[in-house]
Amino acid sequence: MSINKEELKEILPSDGPNFDEVLKYIKKYKDEIITIKYGGNVFIDRQIFNNFIGDLSILQKLGLSVVVIHGGGPRIKRELDKSNITSKFIRGLRVTNEKIINIVENVLIEFNEDIVKSLKNIGSKGISLNTKENNVLRITPESRELGFVGIPNKINIDIIKNKINEKLIPIISPLGLGSDNKTYNINGDTAAGAIAKSLKSRRLLLMTNVEGVLNKNKELIEEISSSKVMEMIKDQTITEGMIPKINTCLDAVKNGVTAVAIIDGRKKHSVLFEIFSDKGSGTLIRK
Repeated sequence: MSINKEELKEILPSDGPNFDEVLKYIKKYKDEIITIKYGGNVFIDRQIFNNFIGDLSILQKLGLSVVVIHGGGPRIKRELDKSNITSKFIRGLRVTNEKIINIVENVLIEFNEDIVKSLKNIGSKGISLNTKENNVLRITPESRELGFVGIPNKINIDIIKNKINEKLIPIISPLGLGSDNKTYNINGDTAAGAIAKSLKSRRLLLMTNVEGVLNKNKELIEEISSSKVMEMIKDQTITEGMIPKINTCLDAVKNGVTAVAIIDGRKKHSVLFEIFSDKGSGTLIRK
């Protein structure tokens, strides 16, 4: 699909990236797949959600192939609170019994369908991929103590690619089926990394509620190599909740993903600026 500057003006927001840069990057990503993981913590705010849906629609109109994996932690917590269920966490993962996994699955699928419906409302087409419909993730249980929490071990990329070829945006819930055909919860970043690797994505974007990777002076690092990231973990510049995210990034770039960006989902059009501008909008991690 070729697009000229006049057509771009019709599609792009006036507060988005520069048109000339956009044309350059459309060519760059023409035959590539971009995988986006949108964290549940960012999605609480409906305005941010709507901005993201708008950006996804723009990517589709510009002919890019995009796959989305969503989180849902805050929504899950809200539903568990309603049932007076207190969650226990081990290594940042929710211990998930049979009662909890039923709630988790319902919440994530409802959210998944919300994304697809919101895209449809603005003239774009997404498709739900989850444990009830077009399941693409098979898992190995993480550990007995965590219950229904899994690690992806097989991904049906044919389903995902077929949906992309049908000009749909696959919207994937971080859920998978075990060998027992029961549903398991998957850490959203882990699911996104596994899918991006299987698809050999040109880019994996992890959208969060932080700016990106910060140095010791709390300033944003725009681009960084894997080896430098490892040093920052060792000297404790990168700590706590950012470490699992970074490990997903390192694993992805080591296994076929050209580069991973951690970007701030709270910023308007952060996806467009990351994909279509020289500067980007967060931290880009390369091999």
